[in-house]
Amino acid sequence: MIQELVEAPKYKVGVRRKRVMTKGIEQKVIAHLQENEEKLKKGLKKQLKKPIDIFEALEEEGIEISYSTVLRTIRQLEKKSKEAFIKGSYYPGDICEFDWGEVKVKIKGKWCKLQMAVFTSAYGNFRMAYLFSKQKMECFQEAHALFFQEVSGVYKTMVYDNMRVAVKRFVGTEKEPTEGLLKLSIYYGYSYRFCNVRKGNEKGHVERSVEVVRRKAFAFRDTFESIEEANQYLYEVCEKRNRKPQPSHQNQTAVECLKQEQENFLSLPRPFDAARVQNVRVDKYSTVVIDQSHYSVPDHLVGAIIKVKIYSNRILCFYEEGKVADHIRLTGCHEWSLQLEHYLETLKKKPGALAGSTALQQADKKIKTIYDTYYNNRAKEFVELLQYIKEESTLSEIERSIKELCRIHPSHVTTDKIKILCAKNKNTAVSSVPKSKETNDITEHAKANLKMYDELFQTESVGKEEAIA
Repeated sequence: MIQELVEAPKYKVGVRRKRVMTKGIEQKVIAHLQENEEKLKKGLKKQLKKPIDIFEALEEEGIEISYSTVLRTIRQLEKKSKEAFIKGSYYPGDICEFDWGEVKVKIKGKWCKLQMAVFTSAYGNFRMAYLFSKQKMECFQEAHALFFQEVSGVYKTMVYDNMRVAVKRFVGTEKEPTEGLLKLSIYYGYSYRFCNVRKGNEKGHVERSVEVVRRKAFAFRDTFESIEEANQYLYEVCEKRNRKPQPSHQNQTAVECLKQEQENFLSLPRPFDAARVQNVRVDKYSTVVIDQSHYSVPDHLVGAIIKVKIYSNRILCFYEEGKVADHIRLTGCHEWSLQLEHYLETLKKKPGALAGSTALQQADKKIKTIYDTYYNNRAKEFVELLQYIKEESTLSEIERSIKELCRIHPSHVTTDKIKILCAKNKNTAVSSVPKSKETNDITEHAKANLKMYDELFQTESVGKEEAIA
């Protein structure tokens, strides 16, 4: 009695008959929904009727009904049971998951987007990540090579989502792997599996890892001098996380779990040569264009087709099985990487083009300083010096000779005098070597050069050399 007194009054209304949404109208709504299902089977996902379209169709038939009633009816008819998830159980060394994540950092004071390749072991939750400038095939392959070297073995199965570097195209419900993934899996001997579309939970370990690694690393530091420095910092963060006890693994660290997995790994071959190979024609600027950026090659190759190996951070160019150029890979678009020594033959014919050339602006700072200080109006002579450095000497020897000449006067710095001093220094270095007839001929020739040097600078080095001999 007390309970009835304190409770709010209840009214028994029974099951009321729907006044507007009759059985006939409901059948019309069902017909529209069935039409949607047929379109979905035909792949016409973007041409399905929405609830507002069904409501307007009923209105055109003269049926007086509200939009809220139609919407409520559709929701009841389309009501689905919630998706259930099955907890996975994993064996040591069996499955590893891979995914990409985007990171924004400041490199040399400039904000840029980097791509983070993340690996996570399904058994022990061992995590490792690497930064790249782009999500290219060579970056994808290099990340795997680095990771397998890090864990000292190869997992039996790798799990991927539908990323472009892994899935070439969809064939019905099946996915065709890319050539790069096939090469990688055949080389290391592992099998691979793809997730269903928009089913990140099928590789939930790495989905979570991308977010965790990004936050633990770059929420605390986001400014670096280079990608290499950022990668070293990221590696240290991953190592620290891998040594942390995990309650879900009986307080074992990821490193301890990895040791258990290593017994079941596939054998590890030599690191995979993660390079994309292209045959490219050299343009009129004596450059090859890779990913919209230009890289110089020797100017005698203009018009030739050369082989280019594209790594994540380097560009190597080959012609007739010989390496002709080596560049650091550019990270942007429409950028130029030019090496001055590649244009010596052209500059001999067009020395006036040197001063305003991009190649000179990108040259070694020491080379540019020598030009600005001593050869500003002597481009042809400077090209001869560059040729001499390329074929017979080194930059350090040239700098040493210039210092000797500057002791007399800066005006004495010429290419001919630099060559004489370099020859003098080389002959002095080999004077203690046992002399054959050929050596004696070289010595006499060197003495003639030294005599010329003595007459030029009023020294007595030849006499000293004879006394030492």
